[in-house]
Amino acid sequence: MDPFVNIAGYRFVDLPDRDELREPFREICEKNRLLGTILLSTEGINFFLCGDQAGIDGFLNYLQSDERFVGIPLKISHSEKLAFRRMNVRLKKEIISMGMDEIRPADYTGDAISPTEFKHWLDEGRDITILDTRNDYEIRIGTFENAVDLDISTFRTFPDAVTNSGLDKEKTVVMFCTGGIRCEKASALMLNQGFKDVRQLEGGVLGYFEEVGGAHWNGDCFVFDRRVAVDPEMNVTGAEVCFACREPLTEGELNSPLYVPAVSCPYCVE
Repeated sequence: MDPFVNIAGYRFVDLPDRDELREPFREICEKNRLLGTILLSTEGINFFLCGDQAGIDGFLNYLQSDERFVGIPLKISHSEKLAFRRMNVRLKKEIISMGMDEIRPADYTGDAISPTEFKHWLDEGRDITILDTRNDYEIRIGTFENAVDLDISTFRTFPDAVTNSGLDKEKTVVMFCTGGIRCEKASALMLNQGFKDVRQLEGGVLGYFEEVGGAHWNGDCFVFDRRVAVDPEMNVTGAEVCFACREPLTEGELNSPLYVPAVSCPYCVE
């Protein structure tokens, strides 16, 4: 097994003591030689960390000492190299930016649908709207069959995009993102907009891969670390990020005559 452990988790929960949490989190990560990012907001916590097993265990033991963080679902994978270059603990207004203070997932959000049930719905061809809440560059790497692409470059534009999408509000919507955090906020917004039945894929794409594999999925899944993308078996792929424009590139795009390492790629050559 690859030597480094990668974990990701989040929880929407009121943190009025956000500022006081920063230094203890920084100290426990330094003590356990972890790299990655922890985002702290008054609306919750979001973290992506990498280290050896002992270090990850040390962090999780500390996390469980605060009852607000007990039992946070984790996405766990392994890698040959460290997935991050540095350690940051950041204070943010939101742990995932939408720019709408009235949307509070800690109080109100859509129902979850398990990967197994979602796959069953796809297997039987159920008439639902499958909504990808991720950014355009993520969707290029891979997405579910027949998923709606809102063509957004940042999650902050999701509210306007879904408002103008023309989606049927009477039809069941199953939305997904990488790990679930965007869907939790997006589902609250869509319920406020009058959508009748909004479901969020439990654990996101990575949770789906872990539970049922890659059925009905085309391509790989973009991840926000040095691995760039993983396949449905959670293996690191050959995808890379363009040095010039930071667009993710598939293995096929890396073979394009328009790709010049450390100079340009098919998306920025002009």
